[in-house]
Amino acid sequence: MAELRFSALKELFTREPVEVLLPKETVSTYFAVNVFDKLKMERYLSKEAFRAVMTAIDEGTPITRQIADQVATGMQAWAMERGVTHFTHWFHPLTDATAEKHDSFIGRGERGTMIEIFSGEVLVQQEPDASSFPSGGIRNTFEARGYTAWDVSSPAFIVGTTLCIPTVFVSYTGEALDYKTPLLRSLAALDHAAVEVCHLFDKDVKKVIATLGWEQEYFLIDEALYYARPDLMLADRTLMGHPSSKDQQLSDHYFGSIPERVKAFMREFEYEAYKLGIPVKTRHNEVAPNQFECAPVYEEANLAVDHNQLIMDVMRRVARKHKFRVLFHEKPFAEVNGSGKHSNWSMATDTGINLLSPGKNPKSNMQFLTFLINVVKAVNDNQELLRASVMNENNSYRLGGHEAPPAIISVFLGTYLSGILEDIASKVKDKKMTPQEKTEIKLGLGKIPEILLDNTDRNRTSPFAFTGNRFEFRAVGSSANCSSAMIVLNAAVTRQLRAFTQEVSVLTDKGRKKDEAIFQVLKKYIIDSERIRFEGDGYSDEWHREAKRRGLSSEMSVPLTLKSYVNSSSRETLLGTGVFTERELESRLEVELEKFTKKVQIEARVLGDLAINHIIPIAVGYMTTLIENVRGLRDIFDDNDYMRLAGARKELIVSISDHISMIKKLVGDMIEERRKANVIEDPFRKAVAYESRVKPYLGEIRNHIDKLELVVDNEMWPLPKYRELLFTR
Repeated sequence: MAELRFSALKELFTREPVEVLLPKETVSTYFAVNVFDKLKMERYLSKEAFRAVMTAIDEGTPITRQIADQVATGMQAWAMERGVTHFTHWFHPLTDATAEKHDSFIGRGERGTMIEIFSGEVLVQQEPDASSFPSGGIRNTFEARGYTAWDVSSPAFIVGTTLCIPTVFVSYTGEALDYKTPLLRSLAALDHAAVEVCHLFDKDVKKVIATLGWEQEYFLIDEALYYARPDLMLADRTLMGHPSSKDQQLSDHYFGSIPERVKAFMREFEYEAYKLGIPVKTRHNEVAPNQFECAPVYEEANLAVDHNQLIMDVMRRVARKHKFRVLFHEKPFAEVNGSGKHSNWSMATDTGINLLSPGKNPKSNMQFLTFLINVVKAVNDNQELLRASVMNENNSYRLGGHEAPPAIISVFLGTYLSGILEDIASKVKDKKMTPQEKTEIKLGLGKIPEILLDNTDRNRTSPFAFTGNRFEFRAVGSSANCSSAMIVLNAAVTRQLRAFTQEVSVLTDKGRKKDEAIFQVLKKYIIDSERIRFEGDGYSDEWHREAKRRGLSSEMSVPLTLKSYVNSSSRETLLGTGVFTERELESRLEVELEKFTKKVQIEARVLGDLAINHIIPIAVGYMTTLIENVRGLRDIFDDNDYMRLAGARKELIVSISDHISMIKKLVGDMIEERRKANVIEDPFRKAVAYESRVKPYLGEIRNHIDKLELVVDNEMWPLPKYRELLFTR
């Protein structure tokens, strides 16, 4: 193993940046060249088919079989012109990855000849086997039927020689087996609820879409070092490794000059992203060594989620060409920053208005504050559910660290907006407002600047911060499908907007004028959600004590946090908005618990194997060398010199022996606890057992291994060390 490590280092130091031959044309000339977007549909489809597809996208109307056949013919013609030979229904199973099964266009003609064919029936729906994907008990393994159905709102695209058709994935009985189905439901529910609220201010609004801009953080590791670390290969994170003497203390990597080899990788994956219509705009070094970030222009949420899943796949594929491996794990290295996927969320109308951006007059600002306050109230009422949507085994290592949002959900608005909310709460009375009060409030609303970007500081310790014209949900993990968080956020805001519309209606029915009714309800919401607003340091111990006093959850147990999916409030949000059925919700919880259990199980197996088969033999070998050295000292020195010279070596031998004994004992105990947990049938109890009785051994075993790393001969140590993993290009 030691030879493998040094061979990997030798290979690394001979690396040169891969030459990337990219077109000299501007990005706009080849952007979305591999996407069957509106421009291409207009060219390849009949006017009838094009109008039908546009109506389906804008209004959610179904597409007839006749139209589907026309679309399939046009889509196939476009794809084959670009050298495509196969097609696939591309979907998001509950694995946080994407799935695809490729079929060729060939089929039998009337006289037994082989022809290229692609029908509307195949475009709209397929029946992949897909029986092994997590379903949370919705179907048994032997019940293989699952159906993929075309998502017309997300355009088809080409990867290599395959036409990829974004689809939902549902069971034979119609339950959702993926992330996209409930995401689309949540977007539709939010649209309807938000339009109703918009009509209090603007009757011309017909549609509201949720927008999303994700910020994808990741690590790059040289592939030679990656292959020399079985824990990275099998568990996506280092299960052992003493921190480097220097890591991120000086913040000298943050926003620093991008290394040439890394820049070559970035240029190529951005090029591939542009061809797929992914509007990547930003790239930079992150805080931790070898950590980077990319971010796109904002898009409609469903498309943004598809693009995020797609770009992670593109990055993995391109990284291999550049002899890198991309790590999306939330905490691949101890003692340095982990990676998130900050999700910037907002709402926009079909009239071109960002509902979370102030306007030019009191009326538009009243609309802005209405949506802002309702979002804050939604987060307040659903803080446990929002935590559950981002909590998993990977992210549990990141949340609460001083590089990530705390595991306590709070909302940051900034002093300017907080002052406005407090002003409204203090002036609006339960009785009818006086003309002077109405004037004072309208004058105040008229002063809100159109651009709040310079008036709202960016609190990086807040998990849910308002950043000028959107909310940044910073707790989402880098490896996650961000649908999970967006589904919950959309559903929570939908429920809240429905309640707001109802409460305003009750007051207007009692004779209150519309503006006054809105202010009365908003005042109530400001007061009710006061506990969730926090402007200070989310990392501080004082905030943790204060949050507990406010009744905000800080539960760090993953299984207990996930259990929040099925509490009474969460059921009202997720079932009441139609995002999930009862059976689907129960299955989601079971899937998440199973994923947690299996990840801990895998990590325990990998660590046990490395400890017993790699670390202990090396430590024993080095200890044997020390013993031989001590024996040699006795042969050449007298007793006094021998005792003086051998003392430190004997202490080191004892220390190494103690660590070896503890590692062997702890691994044995961990295996025994794993055996006990494996016979538990209830998914929740099993997950709790793995968390409370198996997972603690990971840290204990690691501690002894890391101590050995500091004393065992560097030339004997079998695994690349942190200083090699994090400080090599």
